[in-house]
Amino acid sequence: FPGLANAWTFPIKTRIDMLSTGIKTPIGIKVSGPDLKVLEEVAGKIEQSLKTLPDTLSAFSDKTAGGYYLDFDIQRNAAARYGLTVGDIQDVIQTAIGGMNVTHTVEGLERYPVNLRYPRELRDNLSQLKRVLIPTPTGAQIPLSLVAEMKLRRGPPSIKSENSRPNAWIYVDIKTSDIGGYVAQAKKIVEQQVRIPPGYTLTWSGQFEYMERAAKRLQLVVPATLLVIFLLLFFNFRNITEPLVVMLSIPFGLIGGFWLLDWLGFNLSVAVAVGFIALAGVSAEIGVLVLTFIDQKIEMRRHEKGHLTPYEIMQAVNDGTSERVRPVIMTATAIIAGLLPIMWGSGTGSEVMQRIAAPMVGGML
Repeated sequence: FPGLANAWTFPIKTRIDMLSTGIKTPIGIKVSGPDLKVLEEVAGKIEQSLKTLPDTLSAFSDKTAGGYYLDFDIQRNAAARYGLTVGDIQDVIQTAIGGMNVTHTVEGLERYPVNLRYPRELRDNLSQLKRVLIPTPTGAQIPLSLVAEMKLRRGPPSIKSENSRPNAWIYVDIKTSDIGGYVAQAKKIVEQQVRIPPGYTLTWSGQFEYMERAAKRLQLVVPATLLVIFLLLFFNFRNITEPLVVMLSIPFGLIGGFWLLDWLGFNLSVAVAVGFIALAGVSAEIGVLVLTFIDQKIEMRRHEKGHLTPYEIMQAVNDGTSERVRPVIMTATAIIAGLLPIMWGSGTGSEVMQRIAAPMVGGML
């Protein structure tokens, strides 16, 4: 249909997104403020500005003040002359126009309500509605127009609110999977092209809201993980130098993970961060084993010769590392062999698992 935008997503995922953020598209913008007309105007401008981005598939804003309503203004004095109350007139309006369930019918194991109201041809225009008959206590039937005035008024079809403030939402569907990069571009466009009145605020929601929450958690989880690794190394070696050497080797192990992510076209996400955390643990483990063998070789030579020259220390380092080449290759091969089926897999959940496995495979390579 012209003027309508579709957002094709997975049903269960859409349901979860709707329950958690209220937005059924990958990205949503919530405009908050006191005036519905201003909200609709600002949301429309944001919609037009986002459509200029090449990665925007569709953008659709709520029409917060574009609905038409038929109001029945009951004239109390006129109703009193016929012995009618406001409730009597409202009951007729509810039953004859809106419809009322009067009973139920049972068809085998199925149960259906029976709704009673005027036929459509007697209630589909204003002149017909004015002729709706109202019974009076004297038994006479009078038209609705004698006791009520009917007017068409514009108003909001629905009012969304969060934190006790009215909202207008813009639903945005995108062509790219890089939600963070798109939002960064969109924020610049909106800031340049749309003026936000005082007292009105913008909130970026949808999957981007998940990403922001995850990023805040990762800002705590990643440093905490590195700190735990360092403390475990310190308790093992009982000095600062060797834990620092192991920690400095971790970034070199992560390089391969970044290369494979770039080659596969994966963006940074929570799943990728989990893979890098696991890779950091494996890199630290390999570094600990290599340093342990080096320490053992140095201690053996000191026990044999006493004081060691720099050349002899380097020889001990070479001997210790050479003994760990085969175990390191076996460890890397076992990890890669175990993760390759996940990398090549398909089906439900494979996209997430591939992003967890990719940093590990790249780092081991």
